Amino acid sequence: MASPAQDLGPALDKDGVRLTVDDAIATVTLTNPAKRNAQSPALWRALTEAGRLLPGSVRVVVLRAEGKSFSAGLDRQAFTPEGFDGEPSFLDLARGGDAELDATIAEYQEAFTWWRRSDIVSVAAVQGHAIGAGFQLALACDLRVVADDVQFAMRETSLGLVPDLTGTHPLVRLVGYARALEICLTGRFVTADEAVSTGLANLAVPAAQLDGAVRDLAAALLAAPRDAVIETKALLRGALERDHEAQRVAERAAQARRLRDLAGLGE
Repeated sequence: MASPAQDLGPALDKDGVRLTVDDAIATVTLTNPAKRNAQSPALWRALTEAGRLLPGSVRVVVLRAEGKSFSAGLDRQAFTPEGFDGEPSFLDLARGGDAELDATIAEYQEAFTWWRRSDIVSVAAVQGHAIGAGFQLALACDLRVVADDVQFAMRETSLGLVPDLTGTHPLVRLVGYARALEICLTGRFVTADEAVSTGLANLAVPAAQLDGAVRDLAAALLAAPRDAVIETKALLRGALERDHEAQRVAERAAQARRLRDLAGLGE
C-alpha cells in the first residue's frame, strides 16, 4: 500500500472505487462505507477501468474496502423499477433480448476477471460482510487475507438468481463441489476459521492487524524475481487442467525458459 510520503494522489477515484499506485504495489479501495460498499454497474465499470489503468511496474494489487464491511453485495436498487440513474434497471434488462442480456452480464463480469492476470498477484483484504457480489469479488483475487470478523455468504440462489460474477469457478476449486453447492444453496455465513480451514482464505488475523498483514504479504510476494513469479503462477493455474504427465512437460518447458533467461540466452 502506498505510504503517505510517496502518495501522488489516486490514479482513479469515482463511483465508489479508488486506485492508488506506489511503484510495484497498486491498491484498489472500495470507498462507499455508508452503503457497506454495495455494488452497482457504475462501480463495476470503475473496477474494470482500474485494471486497465495499472502501469507496467505493478506486480501486486491489493483490494481493500473502507468501513466495517468489505461489500454487502449488489445494491438492491438494481431490482427496483427505477434502477440507477442513467442505467437500465435489471427489470428492463430481463425484458430485453437474450443477446443483449448476455452482453450486459459479460460486461459486468469484466470487473471480476482481470484480478487473475498472469503479470500480477492480487490480494483481497476482507473484513466484515462479503456477501453475494462482495464474496465473488474477493474470490476474483489470487489470495485472500481476512479479518477475524469476516462473514462470507453467497445469497444469489436464495433470491432466485445464480452467482454470475465469475465466483463459481474459484469457489469450487477452493472448497470442492459439495461444499460449494451447500454454501450457495443455503446462503449461510462462512466465518474466518472455516475460510482458512477450507482454503477460502490464506490467513485470518484480528481486524486491527488486517492492513499490516496484507502489507507484509505484499512485501513477501515482491521478494522473488518477477519473471519467476509469472511462470510459477501460470504453472499452478494450469495444474488442475493438465494430467500429471502434461504438468511435468509444462514444468520442464517453464524451467528451460527460466534457465535461458538467467544465462542471458532468452529470446
